[in-house]
Amino acid sequence: MSELSAGLRATAYVETEKLNNPKDKRPVEPGAPPPAGEDSGISRWIPALGVVLLWIVVWSFTKGTNTLALPGREHTDLHQTFTDFNNTLLASRDTNPVMQFTNSISELLRNFFDWAQRMLVRPNLPRPVPEIGWLGIVALATWVGYAIASWRIALLVAASFLSFGVLGFWQDSLDLLIVTGMAVVITILVGLPLAVLAGTNVRANRVITVVLDFMQTMPTFVYLVPVVLFFGIGVGGAVVSTLIYAVPPLVRIAGFGIREVSTTTIEATDSAGQTYWQRLLKVQLPMARKTIIVGLNQTILAALSMATIASYINGPGLGKPVLNALVANDFGGSFVPGVLIVVMAVMLDRTTTAASERSERVARGGGGNVRLRRILLAVTGVAALACVYLSRLELSLATFPSYTIGSTVSDGADDVMGSIVDLIGGVTESFRNAISYGFLNPLQSLLADSPWWLSGLGILGLALVFGGVRALLTTVVCLAGIWYLDLWHDAMLTLTMVLVGTVLVMVLALVFGVWMARNRWIDLGIRPLLDAGQTIPPFVYLIPVLALFGSSRFTAIVAGVVYAAPAAIKLVADGVKGVSPTTIEAGRSTGQTTWQEITKVQLPMAKGSLVLATNQGLLYVLAMVVIGGLVGAQALGYDVVLGISRSEEWGKGAAGGLTIVLLGVMLDRITRAAAEVRRDDGPGTRRAFNVRLPIGPPGR
Repeated sequence: MSELSAGLRATAYVETEKLNNPKDKRPVEPGAPPPAGEDSGISRWIPALGVVLLWIVVWSFTKGTNTLALPGREHTDLHQTFTDFNNTLLASRDTNPVMQFTNSISELLRNFFDWAQRMLVRPNLPRPVPEIGWLGIVALATWVGYAIASWRIALLVAASFLSFGVLGFWQDSLDLLIVTGMAVVITILVGLPLAVLAGTNVRANRVITVVLDFMQTMPTFVYLVPVVLFFGIGVGGAVVSTLIYAVPPLVRIAGFGIREVSTTTIEATDSAGQTYWQRLLKVQLPMARKTIIVGLNQTILAALSMATIASYINGPGLGKPVLNALVANDFGGSFVPGVLIVVMAVMLDRTTTAASERSERVARGGGGNVRLRRILLAVTGVAALACVYLSRLELSLATFPSYTIGSTVSDGADDVMGSIVDLIGGVTESFRNAISYGFLNPLQSLLADSPWWLSGLGILGLALVFGGVRALLTTVVCLAGIWYLDLWHDAMLTLTMVLVGTVLVMVLALVFGVWMARNRWIDLGIRPLLDAGQTIPPFVYLIPVLALFGSSRFTAIVAGVVYAAPAAIKLVADGVKGVSPTTIEAGRSTGQTTWQEITKVQLPMAKGSLVLATNQGLLYVLAMVVIGGLVGAQALGYDVVLGISRSEEWGKGAAGGLTIVLLGVMLDRITRAAAEVRRDDGPGTRRAFNVRLPIGPPGR
């Protein structure tokens, strides 16, 4: 995979900083003081420690008072107002123009999904089987894989589709693919024009970027609350929530690719007298083709991730059996559909990536023997159509045969996990107790048991120290909103879990990131695993973690750590690897040890990447902690789950969703501000620059 494709694998700020002065090529001496105007790294921690110590002193006298705790299913007048708003809209669905419009869209989506099901997976009465049987579907999918990529991808696609049926989840798998496909098609129709606008108009790009920043800060689960209100549960809500979540990656990446087209080329086309549309269609879009396909790759994976989560609002697909098994704490029941979700994600990822690489080769004249390929495409296309015809005639080729392999695998997985739990249950219990009693509980006591005004002042003080005045102002607005929404105590509980999870993520990121940066072979061995980890939808991470740690807040924290670690590790590894070799050699010439080299040269000079990794860790863990409301994480995640599942609690769920958004925005802005490394603006120096390269889910 190219560097561009690899670099577009995480939603992150890719911050590039020149370690040497562009006019002064002398290396930076290790251990030398930082340039004037630049933080030494320690200067921020001293006042931060002072804020925390003062907070602890006041907390020791005031803990347990004015915490604004709202236990159980209690709700406030504001929450009831939200619920009444929900009830009013639902009651006016036949007369309210907005509700009529959204209901018509939802009905249109349901009708299309029903038609697709009758074509592919269920009887099209009076016909006792679908219009196209399983053999025809597998043959067509395999041919498409070969047509857009290669025979290797064709084999991967065939094996993936066959696994859906052999393991007993043919209809659920096809349903998930249909929902994902519907969302992706609509996303392309909406997202590509926005990407063109963002790529060709500076002012429009600024506005679009702000909106996309907000959308990508919002955890996936939160999308479900407003979608249920306007589009209902089932197919309509699942498709709408999926396409909303899938739009940002395509707009960001495709817009970035269009903006990156060489200015020299643009000027040449202008001098030739080309119009705007000629330049766009003949120059910018063709030259940005590969990046656009990468954006499509990320959009497809984002759609698959959200379509899986949408099972909570009765969205069809593999998410349903996973959710049912999670609720029942049935590892075996969730294992097979969880594995198939991963298989589907890998299939879609590898197919679109291979399509991107092939399009690049063809554009450069390296597509191989074109005549032979056309012949093979024609022959295999005829064979695929023959399979479609046969699947319409033969009952055994229309309905996938029943196998017991899936049940056998589920039972075996259950037995294996039971053995693992018996073997390491004491270790996991000790680990959970160590983290809970040594870190989680004390931090929760400080954040959640402090009076609301004390924890608010403490957070404001830390925001000022780490993020400056701009972060402080954003934090003031966000904390005011959290207080107004009457879920302050739940927000502090969620913040506690997010901070603990992020610390664990950064420990892993530092250990493995530095190891990868310093050892090429380790990097080659671990990076593919990290890429694969970022392909897996977040819902799947709950399956093994729930089996190991049971239903609790700690389960959500561990799942968040596993979900966030790949992106953070790669950011740290790339940041440390980017430290100037000249600087490292200068340090070695002074006799520095390996530990000194890491702690005094590489990590300080990769500080921007470390803060960016923290930013991503915070947001990824927050997203997973919210989903963890399904498995006993309580706090804001539970509020959202309650609001989605019970109409009388919709107001509290909506308040919980808004609170999560404010919490995410606050954490994002503080860490983003901390990541802005500044230098003197005097002669011979320049400031670091940031490029927002979006890429995909939280998740990718």
